[in-house]
Amino acid sequence: MEYAVTPAPQPAIAVAGGSTLFPVRRIYCVGRNYAEHAREMGGDPDREPPFFFMKPADAVMLSSGNSVAKIGNEMGSYIAYPPMTENLQHEVELVVAIGRPGANIALEAALDHVFGYAVGLDITRRDVQTGLREAGRPWEMAKAFDQSAPVGSLHAASTVGHPQRGAIWLSVNGVERQRSDIVRMIWSVAEIITRLSQYVGLAPGDLIFTGTPEGVTKLGRGDALNCGIDGLGELSLTIV
Repeated sequence: MEYAVTPAPQPAIAVAGGSTLFPVRRIYCVGRNYAEHAREMGGDPDREPPFFFMKPADAVMLSSGNSVAKIGNEMGSYIAYPPMTENLQHEVELVVAIGRPGANIALEAALDHVFGYAVGLDITRRDVQTGLREAGRPWEMAKAFDQSAPVGSLHAASTVGHPQRGAIWLSVNGVERQRSDIVRMIWSVAEIITRLSQYVGLAPGDLIFTGTPEGVTKLGRGDALNCGIDGLGELSLTIV
């Protein structure tokens, strides 16, 4: 097949323990899946089920000079402070990688569709999001921009199982800003997969960001972030 222009590289993240890459198809994100974060965003977790939004697949990839580098190791990387915002914020999240296709997936079968898990960051233009939300407009420019979804190394479920609990945390310049436990998610991974698969057919390569705990705060150029989830490693990067 001949293309009119050169196709973009396949977005991918590293699989822990080797040189294998996991190709990224789509990125789905869950909103307000920790009660305290829902409250700090002005929501009511007792009445509001989580909702879904998306990021482009290549948001997991980072530009470095003229080359493209992938976050997926313990050495850290750099991402550029995006334009059109004065309130960039971090959201550390458990990321689920789908390995089997399915639609209308039954709750008891949901985890069978998971390839693995990782720690990730939903980086957000909060001021843009607030303005768009107040105007009743879509969030894409607040959430779906370049380098907005860095993901650490992917740990296969066949190795780590299906984590039900474990500390999730993030620090900026050595000062802790977010800490919780994934057991505190309002909707579990299985429930998220079941719900999302009612809207769209899930396929191998899909990533699901499962929501962030409380403590999201403003970032600036030069800030060094380090985050992690028990049993799933750490992710480090610097805003430049």
